Amino acid sequence: MIDLRRTRGLAAVAAALTLCAGLGIRSVVDGDVAKYAGDALYTVLLCTLVVLVAPRTGPPVVAAVALALSWAIECAQLTGVPAELAERSLAARLVLGSTFNAPDLLWYAVGAGFFLLIRTVVPRPSGLRHAS
Repeated sequence: MIDLRRTRGLAAVAAALTLCAGLGIRSVVDGDVAKYAGDALYTVLLCTLVVLVAPRTGPPVVAAVALALSWAIECAQLTGVPAELAERSLAARLVLGSTFNAPDLLWYAVGAGFFLLIRTVVPRPSGLRHAS
């Protein structure tokens, strides 16, 4: 049996740590390393949010949903709508970005893979299981 409250709590902590990691990388490193690490962490963050909303969802599905969302948001940048919203709101800029960049699609997949690796390698607290 899954402890939904505990799973959601851990997902919230993981989301906060992921945000801190992204901001930390940006404060220490510049250029492509910071950008692409941020892209990968963006998808990891989406993974944690999917777990927060749907804690019974297995890791492969969580990673696939987060990756699909990441790709959809990146492709939406081709329309110009995110760029227009980004001009009006810092939050929109952080969430939606503004300019399509094809390599970002690869780095989102890296983030989804990193999430799966973490869920495979990091020991789970006792009493927490997930659907596979």
